[in-house]
Amino acid sequence: MAATPNMESSTVAGGAKRSRSLPSRVVPPIELPASVGELSRKAAALLGWNGIVLPETTVLGRKICVVARLRTDVHAERIAMGMGPVIDRATVDTWTWPELAATAPAPAAEIIGVLAVARHWRTAMASAVPFARYGEAAMVLPSPAVLTEDYVGNCLPRARAYGLGIVTADPNAVADLDLEGHGERMILDEDPVSRLVNEIVYDQLLRETELPAEVD
Repeated sequence: MAATPNMESSTVAGGAKRSRSLPSRVVPPIELPASVGELSRKAAALLGWNGIVLPETTVLGRKICVVARLRTDVHAERIAMGMGPVIDRATVDTWTWPELAATAPAPAAEIIGVLAVARHWRTAMASAVPFARYGEAAMVLPSPAVLTEDYVGNCLPRARAYGLGIVTADPNAVADLDLEGHGERMILDEDPVSRLVNEIVYDQLLRETELPAEVD
């Protein structure tokens, strides 16, 4: 005698298949209204950071744009010594050792601030926070990304705690200051990480300004 199929389980399974095939609502991602370089330059001007806005680069695994100036006197001294930028981390680490600190080259870049440009505040904050421990840092976000409860309830309190500034850009790429930086945060002294970042920025400055990195 043939077994009667389980109609209940068959119906449930079929219903599950049909429910999985229903199209879900797709929310288009928020896009940046202009290039990272353009938004960084506008943000730096709005923040009053006077310096060269360097192209976006990856430093310590984070994508950032640094605003910096070359310390021309230190640069002249370093090229006279035949020592251009050093971006080997193992070498830079030794510069803070007590026995070698006196002979280490002086930092040749003056870092005005660090900008993290991203479509979402969490991405920007993850990039900006490590550098906020050493100086000014800010996030640049598209304006639709800040018109949410998540931004008000989660981003703003964290940004204030870390001393991050926030610049927004509307769909026409018009920049506006949403949160000033500074804040009550502790700034770390010079350490191997800050020295490495300074050397990377020094190297970028030389590439952008086409100044000699060493002498013959």
